[in-house]
Parts: sequence; structure tokens; C-alpha cells
Amino acid sequence: MPRLDGHNSVNVAKGEQGRHNRVIELRREERHTKSDVIRVALLTGGADRPYAYGLANALASKGVTLDLIANDDLMCPELMSDPGVNFLNFRGNQSSEAGSLAKALRVMSYYVKLIRYARKAEPTIFHILWNNKFELFDRTLLMLYYKLLGKRSVLTLHNINSRRRDSGDTLINRLTLWIQYRLAEHIFAHTEKMKQELMRDFGKSESRITVIPFGINNAVPDTRLTCVEAKERLKLGKDKKAILFFGHIAPYKGLEYLIAAFRLLNHEQNDYQLIIAGRPKNCKGYWAAIQSEMENEILKGRILVRDRFVPDAETETYFKAADVLVLPYRHIYQSGVLFLGYSFGLPVLAADVGSLKEEVVEGRTGFVFRPEDATDLRRTIEHYFESDLYKELGERREEIRDYVRKRNSWDTVGERTMDVYFKLAHSTSAEGGFQGASRMSSAYEQPDRSFDRRSQ
Repeated sequence: MPRLDGHNSVNVAKGEQGRHNRVIELRREERHTKSDVIRVALLTGGADRPYAYGLANALASKGVTLDLIANDDLMCPELMSDPGVNFLNFRGNQSSEAGSLAKALRVMSYYVKLIRYARKAEPTIFHILWNNKFELFDRTLLMLYYKLLGKRSVLTLHNINSRRRDSGDTLINRLTLWIQYRLAEHIFAHTEKMKQELMRDFGKSESRITVIPFGINNAVPDTRLTCVEAKERLKLGKDKKAILFFGHIAPYKGLEYLIAAFRLLNHEQNDYQLIIAGRPKNCKGYWAAIQSEMENEILKGRILVRDRFVPDAETETYFKAADVLVLPYRHIYQSGVLFLGYSFGLPVLAADVGSLKEEVVEGRTGFVFRPEDATDLRRTIEHYFESDLYKELGERREEIRDYVRKRNSWDTVGERTMDVYFKLAHSTSAEGGFQGASRMSSAYEQPDRSFDRRSQ
């Protein structure tokens, strides 16, 4: 047996490096081959700019040619200047300040443009991120229209049945959801629980569902603003422990439990501040009751309220000023706010609903508490501020950023999405061509628990 001396070690290393480089080159060639034959219409529905921006950029970077059906919010230099992106602004301005007639006309204009486009569109794959204003029409007649034109529809689901979440479910809602899910050639879901619900409640075949991570928000600016400067901008006390609730305000988000827990905290101590930043969404009565409940704390400066839409340019201020993000939700499938917090390295306290527990590494990225239980939430808040996670927050923020960049990268989302596109474009049987995609999704079913090996 030859001796493995230093010289041979170098040769072996070079050989290994050469094989590694060849593998990378083969993968690049494979992606190039796939992207050459893939052209996709990405229908954003004029909603969720961060997700549409992240996915469009990821796909375009891999050479997929996109017809991006969008609105003014997505008109950014990165997408507008990309030669692989055909930007089609069908939705235009979506300002809520427009009059009723203007809103009706712009919605009708969108549907006319979309129907005309679909009839002549070159892409055969229509990837729907969100339905538009007339959901029943989008789920049924529009899906049938695409099918009659020979288009293969793909859905990304952020919710399985949001009406049930909002206590407004009906038979017609479930029926039209069933129709859309059955007509879709393939569905992307963000969690294994969502996948199981699709199979159980809507009869969707496992081979037609792929579990993909929720891509990290990369549409919100992250400048050199420091945490100290952010606190000063919001005029928070330097010695205060800042708790953040961020995003749309709606009954299913359980803000009342956070208010109750916060009042319990301040009954004994006065070193906490709560920040509520987000616009109430179709819940005037609910929001009025919440405001009444926290009136005294607002007057005393303990609660800071910004009940309006928070533009991207201001978002980082809230996440850098806060010491922890709280998600007191009563019902949720997956939360984009959680990953937005992680993108700024902010720990999260999350109610144990949906798949939130799977996204929290106890003691490393946050803690979990019982839903609809203000007392347990209060205990969890106190536990967090006594933990090393808070005491070493400056260092831990970067660890959390690294964790989410690895696990929820748009590169991963783009790869798995493109694999499904490729199989769709080359399969003769929509049902039989996705066994690989279904197996591939299992790689994401369990979160990376590399933090768990460290002491808590």
C-alpha cells in the first residue's frame, strides 16, 4: 500500500477539488439546460411584494424566463432591468385612497388584460402566487380557462383555507377551494402540516404537492442603522425591554392576549415597552375594543402604537429597536413576519399554533408558549428576558441571521420550484411525473436543529 505522505495528500486534495468543481459545473449545465426550455407566467395577484420579489429574483437568476404579472409595488430596478423578466403591470396602482369607482375600474381592467394575455401567452406554465379580487372567479372559471388554453397551473399556498381561520368559512368557499386545488397541476406548500391537510381535506395527491421553505424577506432594506439608533428614532427608553407586535391586525392574530400579558407584566414592573406596528384589517370593532383596553398604557407611554401600513423603508427601525418579536396568534399556517424578524436577527416568542413551533429553536431563536393563554405568555416573556438569548442579544442576532439565510434561502426555493417546472414541462402525465418532486420535499420537512447542540 503506498504511503500517504504530504505530497500525495496534496494530489488527493487537488483531485477531490477537481471532482468537486466538475460536480458544480455539471449542476450549472443542468440548470442551464432546464432554464432554456422553461418559460413561466408568474401571477402575483398584486399581493405580497416581498414573496413575489424574492421568488422572481431567484428564478430569474437561474435563467428561467418570466412573464411577471404584477403591479406598481414590484416596479423595482432589479426586476425591470433583468432581460429574463417581461414585466407586465396589469394591476397598476393599488392605493386604498382611491374612490370606489376607480377601484372597480382598475380591477376590471386587470381581468380584461389577464384574459387577453392568457389567450396569446407563450408560457405554458402559469404559477399563481395569489388570487385576485374576485376569488370565486379566480378559483373556478379562470382556472378552467387556463386549462382549456392548454396551460398548466401551479399554486403556491400560504394558507389552505383562510376563511376558516377568520371564522367566515362557507360551503361555497370550501367548494371553490376544492375546485382550484383539484385543477392545479401542482401545489407548493410551506409546511408538512399544510401538505397533510391538502391531502386529507381536499383529496390532493401526495405526488402533486411539494413542501418548500418560506423564503426569507429580502425586499426590505437593511441599512447600517444600529439598534441604539433605532430605539432613539422611536423614542424608546434606553433601559426599557422592547417587545414588538408587527403586521396586519386581525382577530386571528390574538393581539388581545399580548395586551393582557403585557398588563400583567407592568402590574409588577415598569421596565417593559410594547410596540404595535401594523394596520387593522377589516376589524373595526375588534380594534376599537383593543384600543380601549390599552388606553391607560398608551397614555403612560408604555405602549407605542403605529396603526397604519409600515412602508419597507421604515420596517428595519422597528425590528432593530425591538428586543423580541411576539406572535400571539390563535390560528396560522405559516408567518412571514416570523421570517422577517429572523432576517434582522430578532428572537421570536410564538404561540404553539400551525407550524410555528417547528420554526423556533428553543433558547436559540426564541421560545414557544401556549396559545390564547396570557398568563403563559407573560411567563414566557419573563423567561426570555432572563435567558442568555436576551443577555447575549448582540451576538445572537448574527447567529439567527446565519441560521435563516441557510435554511430559508431563496436559492433553495428557486431550485425546488424550477425542478417542478422542469418536470411539468416534460411530463406527459401530470399525476405520474412528480414522484421525485414529492420525495424531494421531504428534505425540508424537519428544520435544521444545529443550534440544539449548543447549551441553552
